[in-house]
Amino acid sequence: MANKVVLAYSGGLDTSVCIKWLEERYQAQVIALTVDVGQGRDLDAIREKALKTGAVAAYVVGAQEEFITGYCWPALKANAVYEGKYPLTASLSRPLIAKLLVDVAHAEGATAVAHGCTGKGNDQVRFDVSVASLSPDLKVIAPVREWPMSRHEEMEYAMAHSIPVPVTKGTPYSVDQNLWGRSIECGPLEDPWVEAPEDVFEWTSDPGQAPGAPEYVTIAFHQGIPTGLDGRAMPGSELVAELNALGGRHGVGRIDHVENRLVGIKSREIYECPAAVILLAAHRDLESLNLPRETAQFKPGLEQKYAELVYEGLWYSPLRCAIQAFVDKTQETITGEVRMKLFRGFCQAVGRRSPHALYDYQLATYDAADSFRHQSAAGFIDIWGLPTRVYAAVNGPKPVPSVAVAGDGR
Repeated sequence: MANKVVLAYSGGLDTSVCIKWLEERYQAQVIALTVDVGQGRDLDAIREKALKTGAVAAYVVGAQEEFITGYCWPALKANAVYEGKYPLTASLSRPLIAKLLVDVAHAEGATAVAHGCTGKGNDQVRFDVSVASLSPDLKVIAPVREWPMSRHEEMEYAMAHSIPVPVTKGTPYSVDQNLWGRSIECGPLEDPWVEAPEDVFEWTSDPGQAPGAPEYVTIAFHQGIPTGLDGRAMPGSELVAELNALGGRHGVGRIDHVENRLVGIKSREIYECPAAVILLAAHRDLESLNLPRETAQFKPGLEQKYAELVYEGLWYSPLRCAIQAFVDKTQETITGEVRMKLFRGFCQAVGRRSPHALYDYQLATYDAADSFRHQSAAGFIDIWGLPTRVYAAVNGPKPVPSVAVAGDGR
């Protein structure tokens, strides 16, 4: 049995009940840890609630800048998007929270950490595996996986133990939020045929009601990392917050995704990620200007694997770290500016420039400044097509399938 347990505490029903349950079930002293990654809640009130609920200590750690620079920027350099849609908003925050759980556990002499994740979600995997990677000797307790209580029974348990819990009749949605994005599930969203109601969205305007004129923003990058907007240098967390507001005003960043959870079920999720969507589009565009062809064509395969590793809770795995080393090498020349156009739900790169641009006007142009040696093309084509010609000479030409042509039947 654990004497001290550090609990990842959000202040919601599950983690509020967890404090008392851990005391009863494990005779533990519970230390609450709330990590500020931009969830937009009254963290002082959450800390006070943890103490009133029975925690012997309650930490609130401001980690917005660490979250952006230490987790979101590495993922941005990898263009990490799960299944082509999800920018890994919650997924990226979990390894940071796990690291801080381990730090507090070591500082407090705790022998276990705990979280309020259910047995059917992805977050339990992310917390458990991340903690095991950082401190294999720490025990991980997941009360919601252990107790037999339904949601209604949790409410009754909370009332019986005088645990203040949030009102549950106000909204049917489950929401997770940080600076990189907002994820929403449950309620009417559990029917994948039903369009997401407008009350799901808090960060983004309805694109149909967004401003009737486009707005432009110029994003500066240094070695793949965003460093400023419209000529103004700023910290990462401030830059992301400003793009969230700007993109949200124009309805940019709404995502409706039926995704494959790690545990094997499909889940319909709604995401609002204005800054992430804008930055990913801008970063990919700058790479198209600066990366050599072979690198640009090879990198997406590793990007997909990278996103899967993060989604599946393997941020601290040797493979993610190895891919990150490759990604970081590719970013040495990803410095420059991208001008983005935002308009009624869409964002598009409409200009880009860089001291490392591989675009050469004299090679690309068809006007009088053209410096491309057209005569070289014939020899290049002769060598390029040599294997195909040899194969055809040895094995005969590849037959071309006939195509039926529609006619009048005569």
